[in-house]
Amino acid sequence: MNSTPETSATGPRPVSRPTALVTGATAGIGLEFARQLARSGHDLVLVARDEARLGSVAAAIRSSDGVEVEVLRADLVDPADLARVEERVADRERPVDLLVNNAGFGLKKRFLDNPVDDEVAMLQVLVTAVLRLSHAALGAMTERGHGGIINVSSVAAFLPRGSYSAAKAWVNSFSEWAAHEYRGAGVTVTALCPGFTKTEFHERMQVTRGDSFMWLDAGFLVEKALADHAKGRVFSVPGAQYKAVVALTRAVPTGVLQRFQSIGRK
Repeated sequence: MNSTPETSATGPRPVSRPTALVTGATAGIGLEFARQLARSGHDLVLVARDEARLGSVAAAIRSSDGVEVEVLRADLVDPADLARVEERVADRERPVDLLVNNAGFGLKKRFLDNPVDDEVAMLQVLVTAVLRLSHAALGAMTERGHGGIINVSSVAAFLPRGSYSAAKAWVNSFSEWAAHEYRGAGVTVTALCPGFTKTEFHERMQVTRGDSFMWLDAGFLVEKALADHAKGRVFSVPGAQYKAVVALTRAVPTGVLQRFQSIGRK
């Protein structure tokens, strides 16, 4: 949200806008976060691997919304790249008011059919990057007494679906703990748990994207997530169908749920 300009002896002096840093910001849910946050008056720091695509997205947002957009090319699997993003998040001179840990990818095959290095790379992005960037953000935000973190998790966190689900279950558990731990210091932490969403995510996994009522639009998803975060909610599960799925997982035995783990991988 844009702030009302301050006045000085020389005339109006603009108050800086809040800044949001979004990882995985050039496609899908991350891109939608960038667009909606820019429309609400946030300056942006966009993080992704594709430098050309970052530049294109940044230029489009600057043109349409008139906000400042900084780009930071980084592969979060690379420790040196991740360290650069951490440094930016922790920068006290250029504060990040909202961190959106969105970057991620999935693996189509089952655990033993994937090279272990691919499994480790996925864990680096889904867990290690979330931990390190949250640590950097929380340090700066608790000092200032305000801030927010949205960790993009998944409805898969509630289901037995291999290492991806296990990683997202960690994100849920960590986010829930951090939400309660740092609420008193003025920081809001929310875990966003999307179901199937119409993005490039499944295409990159070489999985067929559906078009049934179970597939959500990214715009709707992000709008609900930002509304839930503004209300201080620990979990955001957009879509009545996915709220029902999450409720069902609490009643159905794990062995039965595991029989359906191939859904969304074909």
